[in-house]
Amino acid sequence: MAKRPQLTGRAAIIAVVVCAIAMSLAYPVREYIAQRRGIAELRAEKDQVEAERRILDAQARQIQDPNWIKRTAKERLHYCGSGEKCFVVTDPGLGKGQAAAKQPAPLPPWYQTLWTSVTAADSGTGLRAGTGEKESVEQ
Repeated sequence: MAKRPQLTGRAAIIAVVVCAIAMSLAYPVREYIAQRRGIAELRAEKDQVEAERRILDAQARQIQDPNWIKRTAKERLHYCGSGEKCFVVTDPGLGKGQAAAKQPAPLPPWYQTLWTSVTAADSGTGLRAGTGEKESVEQ
């Protein structure tokens, strides 16, 4: 008996048709998945915005409360109502010399530091890189 070929014409046509169907469905399925992912991201963003809106609504209701306004004015602005005695307590241990010593010296602006470096390099009075020694220029 003669051996039949494994790939017949009909099988080849069916394989081509199945591949064509798979290729034609690949793009729409990929777009569908991308759109579902986009919808999920938008829903998460919507939930976050809704949470922020609820917080802002709570703050708006709180701001309308007159007791909250008075308490905040006293805490933040050191407001003293009429008929009240208010005191400001300072630390007596801090003298003027101590307060000034704790603050670091202000740094000069970057362009002033750059210009000083350029003039020092030009005149030869700058420091040698890495050693900290003055560089002498012989002419």
